[in-house]
Amino acid sequence: MLSDLSKKNRPLTPGEIIREEYLEPLNITQQRLATAMGVSFQRVNELLNGKRGVTVDTALRLGRVFRTSPELWLNVQRAVDLWDAVYGAGSKNIERKTKPLVPRSAA
Repeated sequence: MLSDLSKKNRPLTPGEIIREEYLEPLNITQQRLATAMGVSFQRVNELLNGKRGVTVDTALRLGRVFRTSPELWLNVQRAVDLWDAVYGAGSKNIERKTKPLVPRSAA
């Protein structure tokens, strides 16, 4: 369906990237990250455990604390959300309930 998405492998979530690339190598605790971001421990914990996604606010905070761009975090979240929509449990429902309005391109 979408050429840049692999059906086999769900993209890494923002939480997985934060844990593997920042928290573990730098020995940063969830509480320390929450304090640096100015958010609750629960918010960070839910993000790391895949129970919460990255919002614009969270992306701005992550960008500041990790010295990255907020776009990086929004793009990671977008990739996960799109994969879930295309290949997740509700994907068949979308295909069944929607109908194209334009013909396929000849490209």
